Amino acid sequence: MVASAPVHAQDVSPYPSRPIRVLVGFQPGGGSDLLARLIGPKLGERLGQSVVIDNRSGAGGTIAMEITAKSQPDGYTLMVASGSQITNASLFTKVNYDLLKAFAPVSQFTSEPYLWLVRPSLPVNTVSELIALAKSKPGALTCGSSGTGSSAHLGIELFNSLAGVRLTHVPYKGTGPALTELIGGQIDFMFAAIVPVQPHIKSGRLRAIAVSSSKRAITAPEIPTVAESGLPGFEYVGWYGVLAPTGTPRAIIDRLHAELVQILQIPDMRERLLADGAEPIGNTPAAFEAYLKAELERWTRVIKESGTKID
Repeated sequence: MVASAPVHAQDVSPYPSRPIRVLVGFQPGGGSDLLARLIGPKLGERLGQSVVIDNRSGAGGTIAMEITAKSQPDGYTLMVASGSQITNASLFTKVNYDLLKAFAPVSQFTSEPYLWLVRPSLPVNTVSELIALAKSKPGALTCGSSGTGSSAHLGIELFNSLAGVRLTHVPYKGTGPALTELIGGQIDFMFAAIVPVQPHIKSGRLRAIAVSSSKRAITAPEIPTVAESGLPGFEYVGWYGVLAPTGTPRAIIDRLHAELVQILQIPDMRERLLADGAEPIGNTPAAFEAYLKAELERWTRVIKESGTKID
C-alpha cells in the first residue's frame, strides 16, 4: 500500500523553524504550479515560515517525484502532485522510485471533473447512444486528447475498456488544438475541463453529454455523469494533492493536513478553486492514501490493456 508516515513519539514542537520547500513537477504557469502558488502564501502565514515554490519540470513530473522521494523526511520538503504524475509511475518505462513506498500522503486538495464533449452534428445525446454508435462502427469514431499518455488519452482507454468499444485516439500537441479540431468537426469527441468550454457549449458549437466524475459537478450540476448516462462504474477526474517523503513524522503530517483543511475553508480560496472548475476535497492522510492506491491500480490496468508506454 502507499506508505504512510510511521507513528513515533517525536518532539516536533519547533516545527517549522525554517523555510519549507514545495516542489512542482512542471514549469511555472501550469495547474500544479498555480495551485502551489495559491497554497504557499496561506500555508506560510499559518505556519509562520516562508514557503518556497521549487519548479523541477521534466519527464512528465517524475523528476520532482524522484527529488521528493529522496529528500529528508523532516517536513521541510513537500510536493504538489497531480493525477498525471501517479499514472506516469506505470506509463514511463524508467521511474527511479517506488510510488507505493516513497511518499507519505498529506491530503488531496482538489478534484476536477471533465466534460465529455461531442461535435453537434454527431447523432448522440447520451453515453448510451455513444456506445451504441461506437459498437455499430468499430474504430470509426475519433476522440482527441492533448497527447499520447495524457490523462485525457487514458480516460478514453478506460472508456473503451469498460464499454467494450473502440474509439480511435487522435493525439494533439495540447488541449487547444484538439478543441479547435472538435469545433471544426475534424474529430468526434473529447474530454475537456468544464470552465473553459462553457462559452462553446452555450453558443451551440459543442454539446456536453456527460461529466466524467462519479457525482455531478458543482460547476455543471445539470449535466449527468457518465455512469448515469449509460456506463456504470466509470470515473475519470483530474486532481491535485500534497505529498511528503515517507518517514515524515506523523505529528508533522497531521499538522500540515490540519492547516490545508483550514486553507480550503477560506471563502476566497474556495471561490477561486470553483471558478477554475476544481472542487475542494481536503481528505485525511489515510483517505488520500487509499485513493492513491486505487488510482494506481486502476490506471496500471488500463495502461497495460491499452499497451500505452512512454520511454
